[in-house]
Amino acid sequence: MPTTDLRLDVLMHLSDLPGVPGQEDAVRDYVLRELDGLADEVRVDALGNVIARRAARKAKKGETAERVMISAHMDEIGFLVRFIDDHGFVRVQALGGFDTRNLFARNVTIHTRGGSMPGILSPGGRPVHIATPEERKQIPEVRDFVIDLGLSADEVRRRVRVGDMVTLDQAARQVGNLVCGKAMDDRASVFMLLEVLRLLRGHKLRHELIAVFSVQEEVGLRGAGVAAHGVQPTIGIGLDVTLAVDTPGTKPDEAVTRVGSGIGIKVFDSSMISTRWLVDEFADLAERQGIPSQLEVLAQGGTDGAAIQRSREGVPTVTLSLPTRYIHTIVESVHVDDLRAGVDLLCAYLR
Repeated sequence: MPTTDLRLDVLMHLSDLPGVPGQEDAVRDYVLRELDGLADEVRVDALGNVIARRAARKAKKGETAERVMISAHMDEIGFLVRFIDDHGFVRVQALGGFDTRNLFARNVTIHTRGGSMPGILSPGGRPVHIATPEERKQIPEVRDFVIDLGLSADEVRRRVRVGDMVTLDQAARQVGNLVCGKAMDDRASVFMLLEVLRLLRGHKLRHELIAVFSVQEEVGLRGAGVAAHGVQPTIGIGLDVTLAVDTPGTKPDEAVTRVGSGIGIKVFDSSMISTRWLVDEFADLAERQGIPSQLEVLAQGGTDGAAIQRSREGVPTVTLSLPTRYIHTIVESVHVDDLRAGVDLLCAYLR
């Protein structure tokens, strides 16, 4: 089944949508529209996960039909408003892990009940022209950053509430064979899962498919755990990005994955050890089908796969990982060929 018609415009739109943990509404609404006609049943659970079900064909003699849960998270790293000072500057609570070296002088949007407000995010302190040599070397922490809305304190307090969502501004775009944007983690996997459902429309599936578009992954894999408890899968597949350590200044042995070398099949990260027979099954299937893949060992990090694996009495689980450069920045970058490989491998497994 060819996948050369990947709808990259959908991926870029997904990346542009705002959706920090707990406030994934815009992403969820878009996913629900995209799911129209692609599933036998679609529902939203109490936590906000989107759960789409496709029935399996009748099992052939000697076959076992599994209930396969595939989960990709809708949320992105971002902030919440936590405090407004007497000068109208807004301080934030981080939702997810930021490298603050990438946060200097960023355009941001505060999403309020009255609408979106543009702001400027930067650390407090003196500008470089008058900073001391010691100050120039310092790396600020998130608590040092403020948002300037260009308004009086009274006006800011009138329009902004504690708990309002803050997202970084960056329109997605294609750069050569890369697609980059602020939220490829994990909208690229949301996109892959939607493409799998689209390409399998009208095809009979070997396994029952439970496609989950989860919430609150970046703050502790929360949505996938709730979804897995409810749908009771017999096989779990996490879909997420992983580090592509393949840029100048890194050593060959540090390359978790390489961009353009195929979809990653996770062996290990700090949240899970993938079920070995599933790793082998996916690696063998990729080889038989001629689908580029690479095995992944990630020293730190976690995915929805870990939450599925540890649900109820335990679920055999593997994670498929999309090699990504510049993770947790506004230019997270994925390769078109790796997207295609991930979609192809999932389609081959489900058929």
